[in-house]
Amino acid sequence: MYFLILIHFGWLNIFISASTLVKPIDLTESIQIAKCCDVDEIILDDKCALLTETNETKIWRPDFIDDNFPVNKKQQPNFHFKIGLPHCRSTEHQWHVYYNPRSQYQDLLAILPSGNLRHILHDRWSTSQNQKPGSHSLVDDDSITVESLHFDYAFGHYCADKAVLSENALVTTYAMICVPAVAWTDSNYLIKHVVDPITRAFAIACYLFVAIVYFVLPQLRDLVGNMITSMTMCLAVNQIAVTVRILTEYGSHVSFLIADSVAYISLLSAFFWLNSLGYFVWNTFRSRNIFLRVSDGQKYCYYSMYVWGSTVTIAGTAIFAHFTLETNKVIVEDELHHGQETVGWLGMSVLFTSVAFTIIVNICFTLMTVNTIKQNGTYGRIQHKIKYSFRMFTLLFGILSLGWLSLLVSQLKYDNLIYCHIAVNFIQAFAVVYICVFGQKRVLFLLSKTCNCCISEQNTSDEFDWGEEMTAINAGY
Repeated sequence: MYFLILIHFGWLNIFISASTLVKPIDLTESIQIAKCCDVDEIILDDKCALLTETNETKIWRPDFIDDNFPVNKKQQPNFHFKIGLPHCRSTEHQWHVYYNPRSQYQDLLAILPSGNLRHILHDRWSTSQNQKPGSHSLVDDDSITVESLHFDYAFGHYCADKAVLSENALVTTYAMICVPAVAWTDSNYLIKHVVDPITRAFAIACYLFVAIVYFVLPQLRDLVGNMITSMTMCLAVNQIAVTVRILTEYGSHVSFLIADSVAYISLLSAFFWLNSLGYFVWNTFRSRNIFLRVSDGQKYCYYSMYVWGSTVTIAGTAIFAHFTLETNKVIVEDELHHGQETVGWLGMSVLFTSVAFTIIVNICFTLMTVNTIKQNGTYGRIQHKIKYSFRMFTLLFGILSLGWLSLLVSQLKYDNLIYCHIAVNFIQAFAVVYICVFGQKRVLFLLSKTCNCCISEQNTSDEFDWGEEMTAINAGY
């Protein structure tokens, strides 16, 4: 008895809940329909054009069908147009569909009572009921029995309009829809998710190679060498954070906010190390007495306090601005994972403005150093050695500034600008290796001696920078 009562009340509750949840669509309500062009415009050869520029006199009016099969023409409900193109996700790309009822090779496009767009593939619906292809028309037939493969697109993921193809003198119904991108056939996906991580892996290897060379060789562990090691390590951390961000873009186990923060902050610290190198070179040239009783280790501690103190202060300001002052926070999401917050425009503006300030200061250091070198006709051996450090600083300053500028422009999210930044990032890594290692004869000389490599007998002492011969003698080579 109790079992029958439970079944009775259970079915009764299901019936009541179903009757309360499922509501009939009220055709008196106005539904939204996405139109690609303005109300007085249609598409002429893939571009919006006024009706006066074409031979058409009527604007596009959507065809409505039932929500369920068989496909029946439906009485036109109340609707209003919303103008604009669809906003496709990062995992989607725009796809163009044309529908001409008189052609057998066109897909069927119609609007459901909910305002969604239904796209029915022609290879299924046109050959139903054993009739000739193209014999079915949404306009001419009152009922079409369809066993079709179809896709529905919600408002915001499509736009439709009338299209005129002047080449064929054809008037069709046009729709731009958001379809999933096929990973291995979409060039945009390949460049951003395959080529970009590969180039960044190469950049990580380059920066680590420079850092290891300047850290392992004892002759290079002076103040300038320690600055180069610290700067390249910061650049390597930046590349690692960006690579992690790319490879886990569609996963929720890595915080995008943390990954982007590490990437931007490490890049900021690299520019502060470059700024410290520029100040050291300028200060050395302008100082009359360079034999100060301060070791390179103490100087490196002072510069480290400046770099990391400035980096922590600016990073803290950016994080504070992001969490307290940011109004429109950037959310990254896709269909499979929940949305995640990332660094907003306010926090990025604080970090990028600080980098821009260091670039301006480095320009001043470069101009003042050049002016000092011109005024001093003669200078000592230490300043002669620092001259090569100044050359290395100017080259690093130019290539890193170019990379930062490409990163700044790529934030506009245009594909061509992103591709350009990927190429510049690859060139920057190779250029840093050449400037710091292969472009300096002193470093190559030390590497050849350390690795027991043979150098050409034609090289004379005049071809090396100042001090290599004494370095080789003191090291026992």
